[in-house]
Amino acid sequence: MQWRIVDGIGPFFRNVSGRRINWSKIPFAALEQDGILSRETMRVCSTDFKQFVTKAAALGFNSITLDDLAHLVPVPAYDAVLADKIETYRTWYRALIGEAERAGLVVFITTDVMFYNATLRDQLKGNLDRVANFLARALDNLLRDFPTLAGIITRVGEADGMDVEGDFHSELALRTPRHVRQLLKTLLPVCEQHERTLIFRTWSVGAFAIGDLMWNRTTCARAFEGIDSPALIVSHKCGESDFFRYLPLNKQFFRGRYKKLIELQARREYEGFGEYPSFIGWDYENYARLLRGRPDIAGFSVWCQTGGWTWFRRRTFLEPGSLWNEINTVVTFDLFARGWTVEQSVGAYVRREWPRIPVDRVLVFLRLSDEVIKELLYIDQFSQRKLFFRRVRVPPLLWVFWDHISINHSVRKMLRCFVTDGEAKVQQGRLALAKIVEMKAMAEAWGWPARDLQFQYDTFEILAAARSYYFGTFNEGVVARLRHLKRLYRKRHRRRYVILMSFAPVKLSRRGFKRILRLCLRDQRGYRLADRILTIRLLAWFYPLVRHFSRNRLPEFATRQAMGIETLFR
Repeated sequence: MQWRIVDGIGPFFRNVSGRRINWSKIPFAALEQDGILSRETMRVCSTDFKQFVTKAAALGFNSITLDDLAHLVPVPAYDAVLADKIETYRTWYRALIGEAERAGLVVFITTDVMFYNATLRDQLKGNLDRVANFLARALDNLLRDFPTLAGIITRVGEADGMDVEGDFHSELALRTPRHVRQLLKTLLPVCEQHERTLIFRTWSVGAFAIGDLMWNRTTCARAFEGIDSPALIVSHKCGESDFFRYLPLNKQFFRGRYKKLIELQARREYEGFGEYPSFIGWDYENYARLLRGRPDIAGFSVWCQTGGWTWFRRRTFLEPGSLWNEINTVVTFDLFARGWTVEQSVGAYVRREWPRIPVDRVLVFLRLSDEVIKELLYIDQFSQRKLFFRRVRVPPLLWVFWDHISINHSVRKMLRCFVTDGEAKVQQGRLALAKIVEMKAMAEAWGWPARDLQFQYDTFEILAAARSYYFGTFNEGVVARLRHLKRLYRKRHRRRYVILMSFAPVKLSRRGFKRILRLCLRDQRGYRLADRILTIRLLAWFYPLVRHFSRNRLPEFATRQAMGIETLFR
């Protein structure tokens, strides 16, 4: 595979403060003090960047991503303060790019389509022709001024979260497959002229008519068919949703003539952010086997740091405590770059880093880690279901999202519609807790961070107790136990999951709940008539009214983090 890409976001988060951090992009505003990028900030980040690129290159990665185009392209209409700041970023990035190249990595610059400030908004006025032409000029300037760059990576289906501050804020600009083609036809000639690569990410949160670009064969065909450029690589996440378990390999890898890149995640944003082991190796080994030998697969991208909103702060390859992310990163690289098996990769890693630990015991530990995640964090009978809502595949994990655990009557009613043997799921959770105890004993014997396993146990004990609430007979004893565990959890752990509990009943019968689910959800990729009329068109029109009457039932993080849940209804 030509491209072996790692994300370079971690070095820029060392001193970022705040309770909850947005890990989707370099926090530019947090790097600045009173709007100025200080020499000390640049020095600290540069030191961490040198350490990171050295380790990434030693593993075998050949390229790294850096955010972003907006901070590297001067615009004559910008005021003097912003112009000076952009020049500072440009000078700093020349040094960072040089550091990466000395380590053996080339750099891709990322960009959202489209980023705005007051000046750009006034110039472009949201007109796609103007946006595309502006980006073409900006890209041309970038590749002229930074001639050693590998190219550009575009994000078009997700924009900045509502919490992003700074000089630029991105918004969704592309709404249809025709818009995708228009943008590509404008940008690709620039990349061809400079002999550089454009990686077009298909990831989308479901907004507008291209919201299903990552999985819908018709939308993809309309967007990319007939675009024949040596500069283009289309990037798909490995599954049809975000980075969750229980998802088969995205079928788009087997369609279309264009070159493709697979996105993978080592720091599991929905599985603890690296605070406890969440080994992904055997799932990824299956993906790698299915793609092996395909000439249209141009490479892979491993996210070892990017993704999610959380106050967990472990940075991969930069400080002690990122062991679980590092194992995932190393194994993922070996699976896709070297064609190794999990056993080969783990064996090489353990003999190199932990020569006194038996490889076969480490493999047992990792197998237990994989089982605990699948058997307790997820509820397999629900997670194995193929479900779609509007233009998105429903995540296999709904009751735990980033660092929030939701235990309420709505979740209870939903899960009871899909799980037929609730008692078996309760017992499964108890058995999974015992596996964490076994893993903790191994970690203590090896000198691995056993406190991470204690944190996992305390967190997952709440999830196991929640299963009694979800699937058992409702009684005050179950409620009392959950509240007691929550109190203990808050005392024991300063950085922890937020436990959202509400036992107020939902005034809707199970039969009525099932009818709503049947109307809104489908078990096929194709759209039903009800989807086209009701959930896609009418629900988009009436969502503001729905939001008004449900505002007290939606968790705060669903409405104030990322782009907000209302994005699903655009």
